[in-house]
Amino acid sequence: MNIQTLPLGIRNNPLLKQWLTIVNANEKEKPNVIGIYSGKVELGQGIEIALQQIAADALGVDLDQIEFITASTLSSPNEMHTAGSMSVDQGGSAVRSACRFAHFKFIEAAANYLQVEGDSIRTQSGIFSSSLTQKTCTYWSLVDKVDLNQAVHGVDTLPLQNKYVGKSSLRTDLIKKLSGNAFIHDIQLKNMIHGRVIRGQIGESKLIKIDLAQIERLGGIDQVIHSGHFIAILGYDEAKLVKALIKARHFVEFEPANLPIHQDIESLLTAMPAESSIVFDEGASTQTLTSHQARFSRPYIAHASIGPGCALASMQEGQLTVWSHSQGIYPLKEQLAQAFKLDESAVKVIHAPGSGCYGHNGADDVAFDAAFIAIESGHSVRIQWMREDDMTASPFGSAGLIEIRAGVDTDNKISNWNVDIWSHSHLNRPGSVPGVNLLGAWQIEEAWPRPISQDLPLPNGGGHRNAIVIYDLAHQKINYHFIEKSPIRTSALRSLGSYLNIFAIESFMNELAEKSGIDPIEFRLNHLKDQRAIAVIKKVVQASNYGNQTLAEGTQGLGIGFGRYKNTAGYCAVIALIRVTEKIQVEKIWAAVDVGLIVNPDGLKNQIEGGIIQAISWTLKEHVQWNAAGLTTYDWDTYPILNFDEVPEIELHFIEQPDQASLGAGEIAAGPVPAAIGNALAHAIGIRARHLPLSPERLTQLIMNT
Repeated sequence: MNIQTLPLGIRNNPLLKQWLTIVNANEKEKPNVIGIYSGKVELGQGIEIALQQIAADALGVDLDQIEFITASTLSSPNEMHTAGSMSVDQGGSAVRSACRFAHFKFIEAAANYLQVEGDSIRTQSGIFSSSLTQKTCTYWSLVDKVDLNQAVHGVDTLPLQNKYVGKSSLRTDLIKKLSGNAFIHDIQLKNMIHGRVIRGQIGESKLIKIDLAQIERLGGIDQVIHSGHFIAILGYDEAKLVKALIKARHFVEFEPANLPIHQDIESLLTAMPAESSIVFDEGASTQTLTSHQARFSRPYIAHASIGPGCALASMQEGQLTVWSHSQGIYPLKEQLAQAFKLDESAVKVIHAPGSGCYGHNGADDVAFDAAFIAIESGHSVRIQWMREDDMTASPFGSAGLIEIRAGVDTDNKISNWNVDIWSHSHLNRPGSVPGVNLLGAWQIEEAWPRPISQDLPLPNGGGHRNAIVIYDLAHQKINYHFIEKSPIRTSALRSLGSYLNIFAIESFMNELAEKSGIDPIEFRLNHLKDQRAIAVIKKVVQASNYGNQTLAEGTQGLGIGFGRYKNTAGYCAVIALIRVTEKIQVEKIWAAVDVGLIVNPDGLKNQIEGGIIQAISWTLKEHVQWNAAGLTTYDWDTYPILNFDEVPEIELHFIEQPDQASLGAGEIAAGPVPAAIGNALAHAIGIRARHLPLSPERLTQLIMNT
C-alpha cells in the first residue's frame, strides 16, 4: 500500500501522533489507555464508540483501553467537516490505518525487546507475548521505543481481528447525555456571562432604529454590545436576561424582510435567474414507444434542531478559545481567524455536542456571535440562540424542482432519461467558498461581504446529488439550473438534493411501470445489474410480504423507494404501509440496508431509524413559510415536526458484508422514504403526489383536483 492509497485523512494528517497517544497510568488517574484522536466529531451518530471499536481491533487491545479524545483544533487531525455520511468509511478507515501501523511498529519494538521474531508475537489486551519466551511487554512499557512522530504507512501483512467490530457496544457518551451534563448548553466557564443576540424576522435583517439608553436601563441586562447591525445583551442571571430580551425587542427596529410573495415552489424557482449547464450526458437514446414527463418539488426546510444554537468563548492573553457544536471545527477556526484578523495560532476551537446537530445549522454562526462578544466585552461568554432565532437565522435546506422526461421502448426498457433540476446552493458552510461565511460577520460595523454562493459539483453534487440514476439506462442527460440568489439563506441540510431527487426518480419509476403495465418491483429489477442493489430490493420485498398483504381498500397502500446514497455510499430499500384518512398516517416501514462491514449494529440501527423518522417528518409536515415582513415559521406551533405518537413501527434488515468496506449510513434513508410514501399514496387512493410536503392541506387539494 503506497502513500496515495492511504485514506484521505491520513494523507492530509500523515503523522502517527496526530491519530493516537499512549497514556501511562502515572499520567492520569486511570488505568493505561491509548487515546484516539479523530477529526470526525460526535453528533449523536455514535461515531465515538464506532471509532473506538475500530481502534481496539486494529491495536489488539480491549475496548476499555481505548479513550476517544474530544475533538479540538489543538490536538485532533484536520478532517474538515463531519458530514456526508463519511465518518465511518473515511474517518474510520483513517483510524484503522493509523492504528494498524502503530500495532506494526510496536510489534517491531516488542520483537526487539523479547529477542524473538516478529511473526511469533501475539497481542492481547495490549500485551505482547511469544511462545518462544516467558517475557511480555505492553504498549505502555514500550512507549519510549516507538517514535510516534513518523509518517503512517500502509500495513497489509497483519491479520485483522474483529473482536469488537461487528458487535453492538455500549455508547459511553450516552451516560453523560442521559445524566444531563454532556451538551454544549451545559458547559460553565469561570465568571461566565450569558448573552442573547437580537435579530429581525430573518437572520440577515438590517437594523434601522435602536434606543440603547432604554435597553441599558432594563433590569437583568449588565452590558449591551452594539456594532453596525449587530446587537447583543449580556447578563449574569440568564433567566432575568431572557425576560429583559422580550422588553428589549420593543426598542429595536429592523428593515422589512422584503421577501417575494410566497407561492408554489415550481413558480418561484423557475422565475428566478439561473445559471444552466449540462452536468451529465451519457449513452444514446433508443427507439421510444411510450413517453412520460412530470415535475416534482420540495420546499425550503428548516434544520429545526431540538437544541437551539449555543457557543462559548473566552479571550485571554491574546488567545481566543471557542466551544462549538460545529461539524467543521478546523474550517470554523480558519474563518474566525480571518474574520477577526488573527493569526490562526491564536484561535482554538473545541467541539462539544449539540442536541440535534446535523447539516449547516446555526452552530457556526452562534460561535461567531460568542467570539465577537467575548472580544468586545472582555468577558467569558455563553451565547444561546432563542428558538425563534434558530428557526429564522439558521441556514435552510434549499427548495428544489426536478423535471423528468423519459421514454420506454418495445422491450419495456427505458430508452432515454432527461432531467432538469432547479436549486439554490447546498454549500455555504464556513470555509467551503472564498470569504467569511458567518452571519454575524456580515452585520458588524467592519462587516465582511457575504460570499457568492456556489454548489458542490458532481459526482457528489449539491442540488443534483443522486440525480444520476443508478439504474441501467440507454441514455441519461442532466441539466442543472443553479439559482445563486435565494430569498432566504440556504446551505447544507441532511442529504442535500438527494432527498428530492430520489423521491422524484423512484416516484417516476412507479409511473413508468404503471404505463408499461409492469409490477414496479419487476420494472426496477429489469433495470439493475448491481447485485447489491438487487439484493436489498428483494430483501425488503420478502420482509414486507409485498404484494400478498390484505389491505383496506381505498385507505391503505404499500409503496417502495430505493436508492444508493451519492451512488457510492450505503444501499437502502424501503417499503411503507400507509393509511389515508384526512391525512397520511405511516403505519409501518420496512427497510433493507447494505452498508458493507457493519461496525456497530446498534449504532447502525439508530442511524437508519433516525433517518427514517426525520424523512417522514419532512415528507408529511415540514416547510418554511413567510410573508412580506419575514418568516412566519419560527416555533413548533408554526413549524410542526413529527410527534412521538406519529412514529410508525420500523422493521430493519441488514445485509451483512463483512468482507466489504464500510459505507456511509447516516443519510441513506432520506430519499427512499418519501418515495415509498408517495408510491403508497398512489397505491391506496390512486392519486399521484409530486410536490412535498404531503400535508393534510396538500392531500385535500389533490383529492379536490382529481
